[in-house]
Amino acid sequence: MKFLPLLAGHSPSRASVTCTYRCGDACFHDAPNTSDNPTFAEVLGAVSRRGALKATAVVALAAGTPVALAGPAAAAPTGNGRPKPPPGTDYQRVQPNTLDAVVVPEGYEQGIVIRWGDAVLPGAPEFDFDHQTAEAQAKQFGYNCDFAALLPLDRWGLSSLLVTNHEYTSEEFMFRGYDRENPTEEQVKIAWAAHGLTVVQVSRGRDTGHLRPKMSRYNRRITLHTPFKVTGPAAGSDLLKTAADPTGTVVLGTMNNCAGGVTPWGTILSGEENINQYFGNADTVTDPVARKRYARYGIKGTATTRKWERFDARWDIAREPNEAHRFGWVIELDPNDPDSTPVKHTHLGRFKHETANIRVAKDGRVVAYSGDDERFEYIYKFISKGRMKPGDSAHARRHNMTLLDDGTLYVGRFTGDSPAAEIDGTGKLPSDGEFDGSGEWIPLASGKKSFVDGMTADEVYVFTREAADRVGATKMDRPEDIQAHPRTGRIYCALSNNVERGNPGKEGATEPNPRLNNKHGQVLEFEERRGDALALTFSWRLFLVCGDPSSPDTYFAGFPKDQVSPISSPDNVAFDKHGNLWISTDSAGALGINDGLYSVPLEGRNRGELKLFLTVPRGAETCGPIVEEKIVTVCVQHPGEVDGANADKPASHWPDGGENQPRPSVVAVWKPGRHGLSDIGS
Repeated sequence: MKFLPLLAGHSPSRASVTCTYRCGDACFHDAPNTSDNPTFAEVLGAVSRRGALKATAVVALAAGTPVALAGPAAAAPTGNGRPKPPPGTDYQRVQPNTLDAVVVPEGYEQGIVIRWGDAVLPGAPEFDFDHQTAEAQAKQFGYNCDFAALLPLDRWGLSSLLVTNHEYTSEEFMFRGYDRENPTEEQVKIAWAAHGLTVVQVSRGRDTGHLRPKMSRYNRRITLHTPFKVTGPAAGSDLLKTAADPTGTVVLGTMNNCAGGVTPWGTILSGEENINQYFGNADTVTDPVARKRYARYGIKGTATTRKWERFDARWDIAREPNEAHRFGWVIELDPNDPDSTPVKHTHLGRFKHETANIRVAKDGRVVAYSGDDERFEYIYKFISKGRMKPGDSAHARRHNMTLLDDGTLYVGRFTGDSPAAEIDGTGKLPSDGEFDGSGEWIPLASGKKSFVDGMTADEVYVFTREAADRVGATKMDRPEDIQAHPRTGRIYCALSNNVERGNPGKEGATEPNPRLNNKHGQVLEFEERRGDALALTFSWRLFLVCGDPSSPDTYFAGFPKDQVSPISSPDNVAFDKHGNLWISTDSAGALGINDGLYSVPLEGRNRGELKLFLTVPRGAETCGPIVEEKIVTVCVQHPGEVDGANADKPASHWPDGGENQPRPSVVAVWKPGRHGLSDIGS
């Protein structure tokens, strides 16, 4: 397989302008985790391979922990060619490309569901790029859609609620003649209204996968002016009180919402991620403890890129030192009740939440998994105290929305089972043929009780990164989306990349993060002890080590690498009805190709056979995949966002073509059949 040459730009994976507006140029700065947690080499020491296996086996037997994940290993094709593609993956793979289009397999159709600026609420005017207003944007689909969910309103799936996040705004692509040093007040207010979430009812015919939005009583826009209720043990904490909210229980808005999840009770969880870039003048803080805590979250410097602090004191650390503490949470929204107040769950901790996803234990308690999406950050788990009420009544939903407010918060520690000398940073597999090992969940806090020396419970929840540092959690390569398989219960986490691994003063290679200067990332697979969601120990392995399949430092669960598609920077994960994993990417530019959506079987002879299903336009990111029986949707974020481009010099004209400006949009893909829709990948 031949690859296109690497694209020029700020980094091997992402345009500099994307870094500026999405994460506040995090890649230009050192990762904020400066803790000296022990590395695997220090934990394991110079033990022999045999000694390591014996030690692991003894610990596993004593704890009842499996040494390796259960399940069949991949087998090479036999006979006269490849194995027949398993259900859900029988499509002609798309070739990597750099086109300004969404490219889907032969025989499939696609359609735009909704674009930035399309009407959501009554009275919304038709989108006019050159005459935007904050009032209009508050009634229109927001910018840079990321996570998406379809919640059916009927048993046939012909009418659903589409819920999407709007992660961030890219002002240079939203306004002609934009002056980064002097944004207007109206431009700032438009950006406030373009953040948040959208709920919109969509419908489709029986013979087409084309989803069409409609005006409905369910339709809603969540913006940076929408009131949120703070819940959980840190609600009302002095650390969350401001002049505008002396109770510390009501926050206006949500922002930088990245991935999310649908709860078993039908609500939406959404993670607030790169919140640091919105707060200015942290350098005015003189208290050393407070200054260190801001820095641990990447909040430092003077003026922000967007200059919001000029127009509202809450974005100015010097005037409102606690406002930053009110973001970085998991939020929950009930789309079925357009009058409900969304909440921020403090018991899940505060960090750069990529997402939170729920698994229900056998006794009805719920478990939430979440990753902190930054280099050298951690993976977390929450176990509820209460039990889920069955049913979809409003009463059951109200009860279940309280489950994330009382329980125990944990952070993960991952231990490899190979001698340290075999993890040399090149990505070469150790002698046992896999990057794998065991792990444990370390408690941080439960209710008002802290398990971290020197920190109160409120401090653990508000400064969760510091708490995880203190207990020696494992530094990972940007934990992104994390979800449990609906049938097996195994958990899959996308670890996007970490080009700082092995840099001077930074942690080197570890078994779950085995490559130095990791440009392409990996996918982690782990299983709780005995499959029990409540277990506090687990076994793990790397399912994929991403990159160019022809490179020796890549691994596809043992599947022949000459038969897989190239992949870089795994971001979001989803499952289809057949149990296959689907992965969307962010920053495939590290391979010189557009981002895309991939399928990969998790079991049987085809385990690890990664196939590219679709690609998004140049400069865009593939977000929020929904994989249903008859339809796949993706959010196409920041199309045309490449260095040197802006609204005055657009590099993309997708989705409308001609000379139109690029617009972030949701796209649906389906396979037409003789008597209606065919199954995806059939």
